[in-house]
Amino acid sequence: MSSNPYAAPKAPVADATSAPQGNFVPGGRGVAAARGWDWIVGGWNLFKKQPGVWIGLTVIALVIFVVLSFIPFVGPLALTLLGPVFGGGVMLGCRALDEGGELEIGHLFAGFREKFGTLAAAAAIYLAAYVAIMVVVMLITGASMFAMMGGASPEMSAGAVMGILLAMLIAMALMVPVAMAIWFAPCLIVFNQRGAVEAMKESFSGCLKNIVPFLLYGLVFMIVGFVAALPLFLGWLVVGPVFAGSIYASYRDIYFTS
Repeated sequence: MSSNPYAAPKAPVADATSAPQGNFVPGGRGVAAARGWDWIVGGWNLFKKQPGVWIGLTVIALVIFVVLSFIPFVGPLALTLLGPVFGGGVMLGCRALDEGGELEIGHLFAGFREKFGTLAAAAAIYLAAYVAIMVVVMLITGASMFAMMGGASPEMSAGAVMGILLAMLIAMALMVPVAMAIWFAPCLIVFNQRGAVEAMKESFSGCLKNIVPFLLYGLVFMIVGFVAALPLFLGWLVVGPVFAGSIYASYRDIYFTS
C-alpha cells in the first residue's frame, strides 16, 4: 500500500472511498489565516487539469438542480437531501485529479454508489436543523418571519421591516453552525468512514478552529462570485468547479498533516 494518504484509487470511480488514517487529524487542526487564499488556489489548480470535464460536470449538475427546483415541494426537498450525495462524489473526483488520475462525469454520481445512506443521513440532519431553526425564528419574531418568506411590500411599516431584518439576522446566526457542520461532512464520510453525526461534529470542529482563514476565503469568493455573475452567470461555470476544488483543498489542509 502506498504511504501517500491521497493515493489515486486503482479501482473504478466509486470504489476505494476510504483514505489511510496515518496522518489524519480527528476534528481537524487550526491553520494560518493566509491558507484561506491557498485553498482557492488549490481549487483553481484542480480546475486547470481538466477544465472541459469540470464545465461539463457543472452544466449537468445545474440542469439537475434546475429541473428539481421546478417540482413543487418534492424538488427542493430532494435538492437538500441529495446535495451532500453529489458533493461526496465530486470530492472523489477531486482526489482522483489530485493524485494524477482523471475526473469523470461519473464522479458526480459516485456518491449514489458508495456511502449513499450516510451522505443522505447527514443531509437529513441538516434539513431537520434548518426546519427547527425556521420554527424557532417564527416563534421569536412572529408574523415578521411570514412576511420575510412572502417578500416585503412597499406598504410595510418601519416596525414590520425591522422585524423582517431581525428574523433574517436570527436565521443567519443560527444557520452558521449548521453550515459548519455540513461543510466537510461529505469528505469525512467518503474518505474517513465517518458516520453522519460523527462527520458533522468533526466538520464543525474543523471549521471552528479556522474561523479567520474562512473569513478571508469567504470574502474572496464573495467578490469573485459577484464578478462571475455579471456575464449572464457564465463565470460560474469556472467559479463553481474552483469552489468545489477549494473544499477538497481545505479538507486536506485542515484534516491531514504532511
